[in-house]
Amino acid sequence: MSRISFLRTGGMASLSTLRRHPRRRALLAFALVTVLAGAGGAAGFSGIFNLQPFADPSGFVATYNANGIIDTSSTFFQSLGTNGRSCATCHQPSDAFGLSGAHAQARFSATSGADPLFAAFDGANCATVASGDAAGHSLATSRGLIRVGLSLPTKREFDINVVHDPYGCAMVPDPASGQMIVSVYRRPLPTTNLSFLSTVMFDGRETGMPLNSAATFQANLIADLTHQAMDATNGHAQANPPLLITDSRLPQMVSLELGFSTAQIFDNAAGYLAARNAQGGPVELSGQQYHPRINDVLGADPAGPFNPDAFTIFNPWQSLQGSDSFDQARRAIAAGQKLFNSHPLNITNVRGINDNPAVASAVGTTLPVASFMGTCTTCHDTPNVGDHSVALPLDIGTSHSLTYEMDPAIAAALAQLSFPDVPVYQITKCPDPFGSATNPPTSFYTTDPGKALISGLCSDFNRGKGPILRGLAARAPYFHNGAARNLTEIVNFYNLRFQMDLTDQEKAELVAFLNSL
Repeated sequence: MSRISFLRTGGMASLSTLRRHPRRRALLAFALVTVLAGAGGAAGFSGIFNLQPFADPSGFVATYNANGIIDTSSTFFQSLGTNGRSCATCHQPSDAFGLSGAHAQARFSATSGADPLFAAFDGANCATVASGDAAGHSLATSRGLIRVGLSLPTKREFDINVVHDPYGCAMVPDPASGQMIVSVYRRPLPTTNLSFLSTVMFDGRETGMPLNSAATFQANLIADLTHQAMDATNGHAQANPPLLITDSRLPQMVSLELGFSTAQIFDNAAGYLAARNAQGGPVELSGQQYHPRINDVLGADPAGPFNPDAFTIFNPWQSLQGSDSFDQARRAIAAGQKLFNSHPLNITNVRGINDNPAVASAVGTTLPVASFMGTCTTCHDTPNVGDHSVALPLDIGTSHSLTYEMDPAIAAALAQLSFPDVPVYQITKCPDPFGSATNPPTSFYTTDPGKALISGLCSDFNRGKGPILRGLAARAPYFHNGAARNLTEIVNFYNLRFQMDLTDQEKAELVAFLNSL
């Protein structure tokens, strides 16, 4: 598509009209930046334009920065450690401030593995891998996975053993302390749209100050993100001497991150995602209201009851009557949004839901709750954002091992994914949360114990937070372990995991909607 036709399909009008419509001004800025970026940018310019578009498989993603041009001389983009890494090493603006697997592969090929991303410390399958060894960096290059070594809690309710160790470092003693280190492999979470967080990190380990009250949310979020930035620099960047929490460079990182709103802005099939009165894109996202527990399904939101119609971005497209390809694509996106809000799911055997006393009380039954009817927005409840507004980590099955899985619904769902070859652990001494209270402890298998490696509790196994859904198209693969290579695999997983019985058309509409976020 030419840039001129792009402007036309976005609904560009006269300059006097643009002055009255902020979203059209955003489109104009986006279009101008597209032209500048295509021409190599402005002479002498150092930074990233506000709303600079980056191509992804389904269109363009962009970031709106509340503070204007993104200053690439800030500490977010500086190497503050000893291995050449900065925050931007794993949080790329082009990947919605995450890291796509395709981007990781391209960087490995371009540098023969010398890019700081592939530092053996955690950018290789094991710390002993030689620089440039392609096979030894397969998890990073194929899935954008970083090895996270977590100390096994000394006080724990379970025993853990390795049953599959493809790289020889699943559990190894720390050379300094002798404490056992468990290796799990996770995708970097995006460092954008952070003002909607209910917990920091996949397993919540950086949520030192709770994010559950509107009165303390902003101060606690800044404190948590500052601590996370310190730990990430000391760990992933191997800072020596280590940064202290009082380091003056940390607030600059956090301030920059908190200014970012990132979303898909243009779709190859539907065009500009704020056209025809829709509210897609990062500018609209930047104005989205949020407070902790907003739209909570169990009624904890002080502002009102749960509304399953959590996404309203593309409501205006539901009634479009045009027969051209743009309106057809827009209607498909709107149909996917409606499915996301309203299509029933049969929620079974989910740690955090079916073993949750609050859920049992809400549905008027005893634990465990055999099933709980919901929709996608039961868990993805934050309006027009898609993460969980309550710090409630869940186990939907993505950490399970297909080889050992006993639940037929979870096994069928896992078979839809392209699981990476990662270690598998056997867990013993834990009760079955969905069985009888009198049953003896059982054993089960996991590729990532999740929050249990932080708390030491059986009840926390495999549990992790659901990510913010905006900017999905730019950061494949998906799930914490990169097990879904694309959004089609995600939809197929959920369809079988929660007995959704989606038609092929409904699956395509859901994928179109998710790609537009």
